Amino acid sequence: MLLINIYELKLAGTNNMQNTDIMYHGSHNYFTEFDLKHVLEGSGKIKFGYGVYVTSKYSSAAHYSGQKAQSEGENFVYTVAVPSLTDDNYIMFKQPVNAKIVMRTENVLGEKIPDKVKADGKLFRKYLANTLTGNDDFIGEKAAAEFLDNKIGVDCIVWPYSWRNPSLGTNRAIFNVNKIEIIRIDRVCLDASKHLIQDTVVPVFQLNNEV
Repeated sequence: MLLINIYELKLAGTNNMQNTDIMYHGSHNYFTEFDLKHVLEGSGKIKFGYGVYVTSKYSSAAHYSGQKAQSEGENFVYTVAVPSLTDDNYIMFKQPVNAKIVMRTENVLGEKIPDKVKADGKLFRKYLANTLTGNDDFIGEKAAAEFLDNKIGVDCIVWPYSWRNPSLGTNRAIFNVNKIEIIRIDRVCLDASKHLIQDTVVPVFQLNNEV
């Protein structure tokens, strides 16, 4: 069994993308590429929008890998490279939307967005869902995500890992699976509370290397 310091893991040299951040995704399934057809198979919810959910906290990803009610057996943590955040390529949950994003959206939609909506990333996302489909359900959320990705140049929704202490890191919902590269896959074990048992981390895949 290979032991690693998961909190100091730093990886570089991804094949397909530049200017990336390392994040983590937890799942009870093993796979080699992301597919948004399975977006509801984790917690069954899209509270923070449509997309692949990743986190800056390895332990959080491990915990999430055991969240599905029927989850039994193996758990996996995926180390992934995702686009780095810039001033105008993400929407922050419950925070004002960047003025450039608002301007691009208004130009494409051909309408002015209410000030209340511009002041809250969650409302902005819901507004787009309703505008595009008439609903803010799963279909609306999917349409909003695809619109933001394809038409506006927005890669993701961002929210704090901890609302009480935002400095601890972030979570993100990445809209486009083609902007996610799997760097490493670890098999992990969880305790009865579904928390990571640190000395159980076993790499089963690493980009450009055999494990």
